[in-house]
Amino acid sequence: MVSTHNRDKPWDTPDIDKWKIDEFKPEDNASGQSFTEESSFMTLFPKYRENYLRSIWSDVTNALEQHNIACQLDLVEGAMTVKTTKKTFDPAIILKARDLIKLLARSVPYPQAIRILQDDVACDVIKIGNFVSNKDRFTKRRQRLVGPNGNTLKALELLTKCYILVQGNTVSAMGPFKGLKEVRRVVEDCMKNVHPIYHIKELMIKQELAKNPELANEDWSRFLPMFKKKNVARKKVTGEQKKKKVYTPFPPTQAPRKVDLQIESGEYFMGKREKHLKELQEKRHKQEEITEKRKEERNKAFEAPEEASYENKLIDGEKKEKKEKKEKKDKKEKKDKKEKKDKKERSKKRSYNDLVDSERKKKKSD
Repeated sequence: MVSTHNRDKPWDTPDIDKWKIDEFKPEDNASGQSFTEESSFMTLFPKYRENYLRSIWSDVTNALEQHNIACQLDLVEGAMTVKTTKKTFDPAIILKARDLIKLLARSVPYPQAIRILQDDVACDVIKIGNFVSNKDRFTKRRQRLVGPNGNTLKALELLTKCYILVQGNTVSAMGPFKGLKEVRRVVEDCMKNVHPIYHIKELMIKQELAKNPELANEDWSRFLPMFKKKNVARKKVTGEQKKKKVYTPFPPTQAPRKVDLQIESGEYFMGKREKHLKELQEKRHKQEEITEKRKEERNKAFEAPEEASYENKLIDGEKKEKKEKKEKKDKKEKKDKKEKKDKKERSKKRSYNDLVDSERKKKKSD
């Protein structure tokens, strides 16, 4: 058979844009008949999106009705459904409607999500939850993708001409096919511990090179930065150096048991009531110490601060004498306080010992 490849094509002129996607109109459906079968897609949505979806659902139905697509919001099952009707003429619009409900379920706002119905806009929902097992590491890497005040995400959006939303375990992206490919590469590498700044630098250089028509048919690898992965040796955190133990052939001394300690202190021979009395006394003693500390802390707030006073040489001697007297008084007061405390403790011990003795005498008499 004769080849028709090299024949002249009078309709193929240089002014034709071969990459342009023409809008699909009802006239393009040659048969003019409806589809033989109904196509439908359903997507579940989280509970926190229920109120928002309810508020914008009327706008969604109006937008889809223009393309002859029916939609349904089921709040009981938490699902959104889109399906073709008898009037639907575009076979690809149902796939666009499916992407619309998928984006709405992933927290993309309605004004952005409705752009998916355009022919030159596509979407990609990238799952990032399975890349890292450690939760803290996952949150850090996800935050690295967003950047400080969302600057990294804004830079990616400008370079790829895509809308990007990081939500939970997914990253939703909308835009041209070429941009979506770059977004997926950046997101996946970020979750694999490659910082997005390296890709941003590369995309910026590519954007500048694309402006030069002389470099259209040349290799750009010589202009792009080459980042080598380095494993930096980190210093090990050394704690206190362990002292070498002196070798002894004998085994270490056995630690005393709880019962042995009780026998030594005399607690083992006490009755239940005596033990209870001892515990109460210890509690009271601790409470008194705490109350005294708190009183001292409260009194500190009422103490007058030391003021810088003007020193007069004539009255200097008198002031020194007063100070010495004051210091002596303070020392005496402190001594008196200590003596009082000691007396209290002694009296408590005596009272406790008296109680124990009385209990023992009662038991003997019984």
